[in-house]
Order: sequence, then structure tokens, then C-alpha cells
Amino acid sequence: MMPEKIGIDAGGSLIKIAYEEQGDFHVMSYRNHEMNKLLEWLQMVKPDAVLYLTGGKSGHIQKQVNLRNHVVDEFTAVTKGTKFLLQQKKPSFDEDFILVSIGTGTSIFHVTPDNSKRVLGSGIGGGTLMGLGSLLTGRNDFHHIIELAKKGSNENSDLLVKDIYSPYDPPIPGHLTAANFGKAHLNAKARVEDHVAGLIQLLGETIISLAGQAAISHQTEKVVFVGSTLNGNAPLKEVLSGFQNMMPYEPIFPEKGSHAGAIGALL
Repeated sequence: MMPEKIGIDAGGSLIKIAYEEQGDFHVMSYRNHEMNKLLEWLQMVKPDAVLYLTGGKSGHIQKQVNLRNHVVDEFTAVTKGTKFLLQQKKPSFDEDFILVSIGTGTSIFHVTPDNSKRVLGSGIGGGTLMGLGSLLTGRNDFHHIIELAKKGSNENSDLLVKDIYSPYDPPIPGHLTAANFGKAHLNAKARVEDHVAGLIQLLGETIISLAGQAAISHQTEKVVFVGSTLNGNAPLKEVLSGFQNMMPYEPIFPEKGSHAGAIGALL
């Protein structure tokens, strides 16, 4: 019997795991400080597995496990995993697309049927959300930050184009952001929820601006978003999908996209 394979994507914040069982892919995650829990799980449940490691922290796992392991280039892993997920949904999918991987930071790739190339990157990503989100809320809890964002309105924290031009009609859509957090120090009625919603808006606008330019440059309209920062993050997905009337792109969010790197390492 072939030894079981496990894909592990050890990023800046989370350790993502993928493995196949009876034809189905299963995924799970640990936070970086829960390394001991991961090692215990491997020893108890998968003691004979071969690990396929990727991500910036893969070297830390490699040093601590006694299991056979191989290191996979992280850019290769995330593009390969994303292609697999897209073809699971649509087996005939064989098109160029822009891949936006939103982890601790953000990497943007141009992917073709035969090749892939990283074309852009940004320090704006999940690390920004957690760092500034924790400063705003006083809690280091991803799900709490997202729930607050759902209850807030960025319009109470961001300075919008219509705020500047009021009472006159602006030359561009008034709902667009003129300055992220540009009203945060002026609006005494703004709540923490509003500022967190503004933070999500900042992330989404920055990322879609970069992704949109990459799509235009490479003449494709399909933009695929993956990465753990999107997990349960409806507000961010809404921002990333909200500019289709201004630039030609089709946002795609694959199921299990949070684990694209781990799945790609496993394949």
C-alpha cells in the first residue's frame, strides 16, 4: 500500500493541511502557535504519512517532524492547487486567469494553461487585517473582527467622494472612497464596527485595484481569489466583487480556496 500523503502549507499566520481520504479532499488548519497540536495529530492519526510541505514556515515543520517529507515551491503549490479546485467545479476549465492569493500578505499571479508567473504583490493582506483589526477592537480574534465588520458601515469612517463635493454632483460616482479612514477623526458618531468595516474596505480596494490592473495588462477578465483571509469573510468578498461596473472582471471564489497551497503541495 502506498503511504498516505499530506499537504501542509505553513504560512505567516496559519498552518493549512490537506489530505485525501476515499476520493475526497479534507482540509483543516492550525494557528502557528499550535504547532504542537499539529505534531500530536500527525503522530496519532497519520504516523506513516509522507508530508509535502510548502510556505514560508515549512522549514520549522521540517525540523520538528520525524516523518518523510518533501518541500514544494509555494508559488507552484498555490497555482497548482487553484487550477485543481477550478477544474473540480468545471472539468473543462482551461483559461488564462489572474490568481490573487490573500494570505498574511497578497501575491498576484498570471496563470495560463501551461504556465504561471507572479506579477504583483502587496503587504496588504490578512496580516494587515489582524494587526490593525486588533488595534481597533482590542481583540486578536479573526472571527470577532469579521462579525464587527458586518455590523458596521465604512461610510462613517471613510471620506467619500460625495462628502467632498456635497451639495454638488461629483464628476465620478459619489460612493467611491476619496480617503480611507478620512472621516475617522471627524465623525464622533462612528463606532468601532464602522472603523473595522473601513479596514475591510481598505483591504478590498487595494487588492482589487492591483488585481484589476493585472487583469487588464494580461487581457483576461477572470480573477480567482484564494487564501485563508477569505474564510468566512463575506465583507471582504463583497468589496472584491463590488467594482464590476467600473472594470471588466469576473470574481471567482473556489470552494476550499483557503487551502489551495496545501492542496497544490499534495498533488
